[in-house]
Amino acid sequence: MALAIFDLDETLIHGDCATLWSEQMARLGWVDGESFMRRNNELMDAYSHGKLAMEEFMAFSLEPLIGRTPQEVEHLVGPWVEDFIEPIIFSDATKTIAAHRKAGDRILVISASGTHLVTPIAERLGIDEVLGIELEVVNGFYSGQTVGTLTYREGKITRLLEWLDAEEENLEGASFYSDSRNDLPLLLKVDFPRVVNPDPVLHAHAQQAGWPIHHWK
Repeated sequence: MALAIFDLDETLIHGDCATLWSEQMARLGWVDGESFMRRNNELMDAYSHGKLAMEEFMAFSLEPLIGRTPQEVEHLVGPWVEDFIEPIIFSDATKTIAAHRKAGDRILVISASGTHLVTPIAERLGIDEVLGIELEVVNGFYSGQTVGTLTYREGKITRLLEWLDAEEENLEGASFYSDSRNDLPLLLKVDFPRVVNPDPVLHAHAQQAGWPIHHWK
């Protein structure tokens, strides 16, 4: 059984789930929409250029969750996924997932977004194995902090290797699909790197390396 690993944002969906959730928090009145989104977009621009300190983004994006329970957030994330995420799932992504499933591959989503978003989105895609940024819960409430290694850049490799060890799996024959230069470390680790709607840096690297480049719609 080979692993088929997928990034989430701009790979399986046409958008960034953290930014879309920030917009939802503005609609809910949890944040001041204009100033919050301005800062969100500044940080995401840094991400797109490979210059983001993920710790900074997570501290910013999790602040509105402080003092809220996981159950409260989950109750609101579910309808948001249905209304805002399902319409932007790439149809080519669902076909590719189905092909891997038919081949008997084990499917994993690994994302630099929080698991409070990644898990329910993956579930809508029929995927129940997820690695994402874990949120700290203290006395039943979100603290605004994260737990463990962040699944970002080389951190994705660290978390994946831990998962492989725990699951008694390996990377033999594994494929990884991603759009982002930030995922180059993991793309270089797998037997079958697959580039999806890549940013310019990843596109250039893929062309030079002879990697398949997919244009999903």
